[in-house]
Amino acid sequence: MRFLFEDESFSYESLRAAGFANDGGADLGEVISTARNIPEGDEEAWLREWKSTAERVHAIGARALTDGHRVSAREALLRASSYYRTAEFYRRDDPNNDPEVKNLSTLSRETFATAATLMDTPVEAVRIPYEDSTLPGYLFLVDDTGTPRPTVIFTSGFDSTLEEAYFAIGAAALRRGYNVLAYDGPGQGAALREQGMVFRPDWEAVVTPVVDYALTRPEIAPDRLALLGYSLGGYLVARAAAHEHRLAALILDDGLYSYGQAHTRFMPPFLWEWVQAARDDLANPVLSLLMRSNTQLRWALRNGVWTFGATSPADYVRRTADYTLDGIAQLIDCPTLILDAENDQFFHGQPQRVQQALTCPHTLITLPEAEGAGEHCHMGAMSRFHQVTFDWLDTTLASTAQPSS
Repeated sequence: MRFLFEDESFSYESLRAAGFANDGGADLGEVISTARNIPEGDEEAWLREWKSTAERVHAIGARALTDGHRVSAREALLRASSYYRTAEFYRRDDPNNDPEVKNLSTLSRETFATAATLMDTPVEAVRIPYEDSTLPGYLFLVDDTGTPRPTVIFTSGFDSTLEEAYFAIGAAALRRGYNVLAYDGPGQGAALREQGMVFRPDWEAVVTPVVDYALTRPEIAPDRLALLGYSLGGYLVARAAAHEHRLAALILDDGLYSYGQAHTRFMPPFLWEWVQAARDDLANPVLSLLMRSNTQLRWALRNGVWTFGATSPADYVRRTADYTLDGIAQLIDCPTLILDAENDQFFHGQPQRVQQALTCPHTLITLPEAEGAGEHCHMGAMSRFHQVTFDWLDTTLASTAQPSS
């Protein structure tokens, strides 16, 4: 499905931005007016135009806040946060030392943090103990009564940020009576940008401390914890759930069995052989050549080098082989929902592999292109994604509820 661009990556990222309009992360007219000033595949223009839109909307929010218009300020600042994230998306040549990346990322976090103070429901910025440090998070609460409620622990993906969690799942969960605990793990958001943490395959080392923290909160019902993973998070949470057994439900959006295989399916066999053999002197020039003509591949490999702490594109691809559910999937014991997008350009066929490997109660649901939900993580069809996810979760938690004494 093409949206505003023929370039597959620009189309998808524009659809992603527009799809968050459901819960205040965009205005469709702003997305369209921004996109029409960006030539196909022009990454510099992408940054310039999205940054310009973000700054304009940010200014609207700042004025509204000064003038005492709380709702208008919140709405504009939420959109600005999303647009700042979108603006820096392709800036991946040297993000650790790029002042533009740091500036736009900081503005995305700051505008969201201000908007969070203006929400109609409680939002608490939290620090979750992790090894010898902490992970940044937000706890979105249904109300301020302290009543223990079912809670979704949200894990984002390869390029997501903590702030995006509100648009992806947070607002929809709150409407249905669920709290949400979202966090940036290693390789994600501020944990990467501010703390230098990179991805790790053994995600149970991340989720278990998050669950530990969740169980200290009286607002969170300990027997109704659901773990939801988004994009690469679909692998991360499945890996974690194989070792963390305090979960009432697991949701994979979308199912991902082998992250390495998701990469190698786009490679000729000889290139993967060079990567496996650490012949980076041969593999990197070929990967560089492929990157020149493909926006999606260029971005993915550069982002992978950064977020995985790799030394080169070939080194990054080699590291992805460790992200697999081989020998692990059968250890998952909680009810699991596996989502699949009919035309997923990244993980095609992976949800079915997860389904085949699971031995716990599970459901596979494919959302089709005909419903507008066929893109990766069902971008552009967030209402349909939320409906399927929470209807399943409502039913699952009701069936596993402990009888009252």
